[in-house]
Amino acid sequence: MNQLERTGEFIYTYAYTNDEESLCHLEMRSFFDMDTHTKIIKSSNEINPSRSPFMKERIEVIFEGDELSDILKQVEVVNMMESTFKVIFVKINDLALTEKVDYQQKREIEREIGMIIEGEADVHHPDMTFGLVPFDGRWYFGEYLKSEAVWLHHLKKPREYSTALSTRVARAVANIAVPKPNGVKAIDPCCGIGTVLVEALSMGIDIVGRDINPLVVLGSRENIAHFGLTGDVDLGPIAEVTSNYDATIIDMPYNLYTHATPEDQLSILKHARPFSKKLVVVTIDTIDHMIEEAGFHIIDRCVAKKGIFSREILVCQ
Repeated sequence: MNQLERTGEFIYTYAYTNDEESLCHLEMRSFFDMDTHTKIIKSSNEINPSRSPFMKERIEVIFEGDELSDILKQVEVVNMMESTFKVIFVKINDLALTEKVDYQQKREIEREIGMIIEGEADVHHPDMTFGLVPFDGRWYFGEYLKSEAVWLHHLKKPREYSTALSTRVARAVANIAVPKPNGVKAIDPCCGIGTVLVEALSMGIDIVGRDINPLVVLGSRENIAHFGLTGDVDLGPIAEVTSNYDATIIDMPYNLYTHATPEDQLSILKHARPFSKKLVVVTIDTIDHMIEEAGFHIIDRCVAKKGIFSREILVCQ
């Protein structure tokens, strides 16, 4: 395939339920410093769509134009040489009515572009997939990457807690805490069974775990090893953390065996302050006053719901 210059822009599409909307938008803001209710977003920030439990796909923009005809003209330069290709008209449910294209039209446009591109089309196993989407009054064409639901592989763990975060929520929380992993050191000092650790480590985030309960420390280590991941989990209270971290994730303990009293919660937050540059707290209680008392300031937040049960996720500095 001939070398095609990228514009440096990316289009991402999303899918989420009403219960997940608040959490998804907090993750979006963490990745892109903005969010949108249209389930499609354009940004110069490059994120692997498989990181997010809510992203469907990404287009790395090669061509753009005001009209479809602008795209048809530009793709004339594409020569796949020995590589096969496929063209996908991206399906977006939330587009404005003026941008909606019916199924038959989409297939015809895909074929039309496929006829212009020089090379062999392969709809089943292409070497390269291109995506096309109308967005915000313009047309975009580029390299298409579909999200893989990595978190699904982590649903069944050797060790489980009934009150542990779901893998989807845990993955989003890890992204909110560490949207750009390069050079960032993170800690989960009340890691429990390691749900957040597994998701973070699977995304290449440099994170360590810790817990005061020896049984869950063993369980956390077993869960990490089960998925072929490598990560340290130490036994001990948060008070004994000596290193500094760019990001700290605390899912406040609340199960039958380790439910934190208000005094415990405040103590955890106060001990986290000296070593935490950024703190993400998951809580079922309203603890805004404790956050402030511990010396943190809430900069963003969301609610993660599951039926009638909900958690607050607070981003603090």
